[in-house]
Amino acid sequence: MGRRVSLWNIANAVTVVRLLLVPFFAALLFVEGEGWRYAALTVFVLASLTDRLDGELARRYGLITDFGKIADPIADKALIGAALVGLSVLGELPWWVTIVIIVREAAVTLLRFAVIRHGVIPASWGGKVKTVLQVVAITLYLLPGVPDVLRWGVMGAAVAVTALTGADYVIRAVRLRQVAMRARAREEAGSVPGAAVREAGDDTGARGNAGGDGGVLG
Repeated sequence: MGRRVSLWNIANAVTVVRLLLVPFFAALLFVEGEGWRYAALTVFVLASLTDRLDGELARRYGLITDFGKIADPIADKALIGAALVGLSVLGELPWWVTIVIIVREAAVTLLRFAVIRHGVIPASWGGKVKTVLQVVAITLYLLPGVPDVLRWGVMGAAVAVTALTGADYVIRAVRLRQVAMRARAREEAGSVPGAAVREAGDDTGARGNAGGDGGVLG
């Protein structure tokens, strides 16, 4: 029997800190002045780094909990979403970019929970590239004085990879469901024993702060 992991552990604490940093970052973003913009950028970068930290802690010390599985992707997407919406409200980023990314992230999250009973879809290389591109693009928009062509180039790449990995996730989720249903049908027919189903995919499904493409830098 596996040991019971307490909710009160360092990995979950780091995740909660990231959640608490989101409204603080959003507030700083709307304060006028270059100094405040640098402060917002600092908080964003620090919050982004905590995602890698809680993931490493959870994996290394076996601190994976149901709370972490839920809170970690929520914290990741809340940080990215707050940055995108804030920049769009300020008129610095077109709304269509924000809408495309947020709709994709929300759809993938809902789909992930919809298929979780069939199995876990682990993180893919494309999902991690997507997340890194989003963070770098937002950082360039937060940093004063960056040429627009550079900002647009990285953000354009982030949007493209976001859309492509979203489509890939849908394909993998459908495949996972089909494999699970076939396995269940064989079980009911008594031809094979029960087994857990695993398929490769974009996001982690239920690993939370153990990893996944929802990780800001993980």
